[in-house]
Amino acid sequence: MVGMTAPEAPTATARAHSFNAAAAQYAANRPSYPPALFDTVEELTGRALAGARVVDVGAGTGIATALLHERGAEVLAVEPGAGMAAEFRRRHPRIPLVRGTGDALPVADAHADLVTYAQAWHWTDPARSVPEALRVLRPGGALALWWNTEATDVEWIAAAAARAARFLGLPKHTEQRKAADRVAAADPSGPLRFTRRSVRWSRRVPLEAHLANIGSHSAFLLAPEAARTVFFDAERAHLIKVFPDGLVEETYEVVLLVATTPEPLTGP
Repeated sequence: MVGMTAPEAPTATARAHSFNAAAAQYAANRPSYPPALFDTVEELTGRALAGARVVDVGAGTGIATALLHERGAEVLAVEPGAGMAAEFRRRHPRIPLVRGTGDALPVADAHADLVTYAQAWHWTDPARSVPEALRVLRPGGALALWWNTEATDVEWIAAAAARAARFLGLPKHTEQRKAADRVAAADPSGPLRFTRRSVRWSRRVPLEAHLANIGSHSAFLLAPEAARTVFFDAERAHLIKVFPDGLVEETYEVVLLVATTPEPLTGP
């Protein structure tokens, strides 16, 4: 296994901006989300997505936004990054997008039935993003957060995650800890009470698409290019032994958190 001396950890800002230069790679190779996820969002919010006003924050290249749109939602995408926003507009020219962050949403008060964050809530400061979500939501609206996480109970995925952690100089079981930390940090201020669900799904992709997916994560985007190349050459050699036909079956657990806002009190 190829290792490297871990450089000084990049700042959150550097990690967030790293996606802009790799937006096309991100859009082409990152996993999507299964229909069951959106069925569960509807179940937990108590309303259909069709006809709902949705603000999708940290929309990136529009992977989740497009699926919400396909379910009939009236979606407004919010994305801070120039490169990601440009790729979004190229792929989804008919879906409205505004530049902004979850900590200061460029959206009117009480505009939305649902505010969503796909793979994006961890880039916010919940002390700001929670009040902003509550401001933008109508009474009885909901905030939904979700992440695709690797199913590390699958043997080859656990082994690959361990190799990646060693390369990046990270502790063991980083993926499991990241998922737990994100749930714990969803709303430390306390106004919202989240219901948690998980949805398991998988996809089969060519080996090169799998490697490009892994390489589109911020930790790899910011790693030195030479070391990154050596790592992916070694990873290709590992995985072709597991998947000799060159098709990799990626398995995910989508971690979903949903919180609803109180309905307004009505008089007698």
